[in-house]
Amino acid sequence: MTQDELKKAVGWAALKYVQPDAVVGVGTGSTATHFIDALATMKHQIKGAVSSSEASTLKLKALNIPVFDLNEIDDLAIYVDGADEINPQMQVIKGGGAALTREKIVAAVADKFVCIADVSKEVDVLGRFPLPVEVIPMARAYVARELVKLGGLPEYRQHVVTDNGNIILDVHNLRILDPIALEKTINALPGVVTVGLFATRGADIALIGMPDGVKTIKK
Repeated sequence: MTQDELKKAVGWAALKYVQPDAVVGVGTGSTATHFIDALATMKHQIKGAVSSSEASTLKLKALNIPVFDLNEIDDLAIYVDGADEINPQMQVIKGGGAALTREKIVAAVADKFVCIADVSKEVDVLGRFPLPVEVIPMARAYVARELVKLGGLPEYRQHVVTDNGNIILDVHNLRILDPIALEKTINALPGVVTVGLFATRGADIALIGMPDGVKTIKK
């Protein structure tokens, strides 16, 4: 199976966790896009979706799936999204698509976070994928200096503006042995909107696309 076929397999596998009459939290990226396609097949059985990015919102609306503002929702049963990396503790790096802040907000609200990914995203230790940090523009240089002190090599992601009007620093050269501690440290830096570590609130269920089928991991 190609990587895209693995992504499609997990996107469709996530449908089993969607309950009728639910509002579904929907993530961003190529794997989440397959989930949106799958969700469209049962759109008349759900109330609608909460989206973590403008791109996903456009796709949901194009498929005539109602999109709710998160502020309109009292509770969210499920959030389905991809990952750039996931470790055995179900902690995740996200933000390759620059939607990490909205993704983290929706994940925080959801009762259950279902992470869908192909097998290439599984790692023993997070950090091979550059860690995205969303930063208010005026704080870019300051935050970059602080990230260097933490052992990282931050790189400004050129020509990228987040849906929130901010910039992204991608931090290379990290071997993240304590994801929760690093998440708290980076989030505490003035000017940081959020870091793409989903460690304090990691995934509850991971659906991993393997050549011989979908592997399910539960916390």
